[in-house]
Amino acid sequence: MRKKIVAGNWKMNLDYNEGLSLFSEMINMINDEVTGKQEAVICSPFIHLHSLAQLAKGYPKVSLGAQNAHQAESGAYTGEISAKMIKSVGAEYVILGHSERRQYFGEGNELLAKKTDTVLSNGLKPIFCIGETLEEREANKHFEIIKSQLEEGVFHLDEEQFGNLVIAYEPVWAIGTGKTASAAQAQEIHAFIRIEIAAKYNQELANSTTILYGGSCNPKNAPELFAQPDIDGGLIGGASLKSRDFLDIVKVFN
Repeated sequence: MRKKIVAGNWKMNLDYNEGLSLFSEMINMINDEVTGKQEAVICSPFIHLHSLAQLAKGYPKVSLGAQNAHQAESGAYTGEISAKMIKSVGAEYVILGHSERRQYFGEGNELLAKKTDTVLSNGLKPIFCIGETLEEREANKHFEIIKSQLEEGVFHLDEEQFGNLVIAYEPVWAIGTGKTASAAQAQEIHAFIRIEIAAKYNQELANSTTILYGGSCNPKNAPELFAQPDIDGGLIGGASLKSRDFLDIVKVFN
């Protein structure tokens, strides 16, 4: 059975004390109200990670992730954070290839393939983001874009490495816009991703890969989205900054 995951991406929000306060609320609510086997992952700014890891001890339903990592193991890269550093503070996941990283920082598939290798070699699990822009969807190129992002970003991995990957489909046109892909649109892409994984590797690996939906997911639309056969959870932006909203999304899998 595939792991069900709801990952919160705080992006560049919350100062140190605000982050600790929100996380403290979240872990207690999750501990009290989550009855299923789903995993909640909080991907915070780097400044919070060590302290959140200390708070999370004794809360097995909650894991931590970073929002990015550098492709090099170490070196003269002022201002960057390595996968080894992230691992050392207690995080388990790293978001890679988020559309904002692709758009604002020019991260392409070749660079993201290197980042994926480094993250995996340090014992972390990538949450690898793929998705099309509005222009690409309107030009009916969304399947082509998704396929190339998979092929160039992660299909160089062997089967064992790929088994440590989480895929997140985020239609770029639905991030922070209030627009959401319909459940049918999201399911169509998730099913396509699974077909591509099966074609590259095998059906067993495709069936076991967790694929998340990211794109203005909230407590109202999460039940319909998560009811789709190939959607295994969400990568949550704005709603992850509100403890009750995030909890209600996590609880969909109760």
